[in-house]
Amino acid sequence: MKRILTILAAVVPLAALMPLPGSSAATTAASTATACTTVSIKAPQGVRIDSLTGVDQPGGTVVIPPNPPFPSGPVTGVPAYCEVTVQLSHPGAGDHVKTVVWLPKTGWNGRFQALGGSAYQAGEFGIPWVNAVKAGYAVASTDAGVGPSPFTADAWALKDGKVNQALLLNFASRSLHDLATVGKAVTNQYYGHAANYSYWTGCSTGGRQGYIEAQQHPDDFDGILAQSPAVNWDRWGVAAIWPAVVMNQEHTYPTACVFDEFNKAAVQACDSKDGVVNGVIDQPQKCTWAPERLVGKTVLCDGKPVTITAADARVVRKIWDGPRGLWYGLTRGSAFDGLAATADGKAVPFVVPDSWVRDFLKLDPAFDTSTLTYSQYAKLFRQSQAQYNQVIGSDDPDLSAFRRSGGKLLSWHGLSDSLIPALGTVDYRKRVERELGGSTRVNDFYRLFLAPGAGHCGGGITPTDPLASLVKWVEQGQAPATLPAATVDGTEHRDLCAYPSVSKYKGYGDPKQASSYRCS
Repeated sequence: MKRILTILAAVVPLAALMPLPGSSAATTAASTATACTTVSIKAPQGVRIDSLTGVDQPGGTVVIPPNPPFPSGPVTGVPAYCEVTVQLSHPGAGDHVKTVVWLPKTGWNGRFQALGGSAYQAGEFGIPWVNAVKAGYAVASTDAGVGPSPFTADAWALKDGKVNQALLLNFASRSLHDLATVGKAVTNQYYGHAANYSYWTGCSTGGRQGYIEAQQHPDDFDGILAQSPAVNWDRWGVAAIWPAVVMNQEHTYPTACVFDEFNKAAVQACDSKDGVVNGVIDQPQKCTWAPERLVGKTVLCDGKPVTITAADARVVRKIWDGPRGLWYGLTRGSAFDGLAATADGKAVPFVVPDSWVRDFLKLDPAFDTSTLTYSQYAKLFRQSQAQYNQVIGSDDPDLSAFRRSGGKLLSWHGLSDSLIPALGTVDYRKRVERELGGSTRVNDFYRLFLAPGAGHCGGGITPTDPLASLVKWVEQGQAPATLPAATVDGTEHRDLCAYPSVSKYKGYGDPKQASSYRCS
């Protein structure tokens, strides 16, 4: 459960959603031109609108039903809003897609915001959604026709024993553009004029979706906030079961306690290389501590002495190395329990990539990935690349059209992400630089921030207000040199540096305060 709950869509702080002083959007009046119950829009090209309903909602305290992995609970102080539900389909596809738009009746800030999903769930309908409308946004999301199936694609991936290409296309890209088109059209119709600015926000799958929009539909959004993005899906979807394959092939299953011991030793060895000892490896990609050094050490696990073996070290090294020549492994310091979990003496693969292999590569939801040999694994990896890169790879480095459109892409990724290693995002950024003329030119419209010690979509020191930074960049032309970041409890602060710069300790000052670091 702990692993599953880490697949969190980013819970954007309310402050990040508030209008910025001096913004033209902040002063936009919400003069309703159309009653909620009479909203109607024209179907976009290639889309059939099957139904459209508008319902006036009272606001106040909005109760969010449980929907893991998204946070639930009541949100108070929500303004009355118009809820528009659009059921649409694509002729010949046999799909049924739901898109929902909430529009505040008062206090609209003149902005439209689309929310991405998580894992195999295409959209967000939880607390970030309600907080967005509370902050004055017209907000929308979509289920892409795949329904609420966040952890596996078993329910929709296959049709008559073959990949359901229509729903895969919806999930990968098509429904995202539909969401932008339909959501903005509803907003325009309800308020009587178009939104001044349009934004995309999302984490994990939502981050991947943001990159797809920048690559394929560069005019859809003025600003895209893509957090811990699952780009390179065709490779990540197989690479993420590598730790389980290693344990099964090596017939060695280190316990969580033993895995933790390796991480503790790596942190102890590499922590001080950034000039300060704070329990975090700031640049884990440069840490080369050898796990073999721990062989023979005895540790207490649940009160019992356990001696670390050469087989344990061999498993850890292979997991850190990743499938060599294919993709990246976990960085030293990242928790193992995301991709390298064990239970009852067996490897437990992360359910999302496990579903990818079973459903889309083996075309068999009952396939047991624990039977994969190293050679079979490598063949599946290459199959995934060849078969799905153009569909869901989300890694086209040519962002020239997005740059010409004036769009801004802001992305951050935790360097201790235990589900989607940040080095995949760094790899994509480097490819964009090669395509478009180097880091300086790319930074004009696309900025990446790496968060030392941060996990997947949160945990550790993570950005506190990334959407506010994006809004300021889009609407006031102030590109963020740094992103303010902090722990959830507010006890540690750091300004994350725009890649390729890194944050370095000055050599003096409180290491828990941002003022003690500089970008270099």
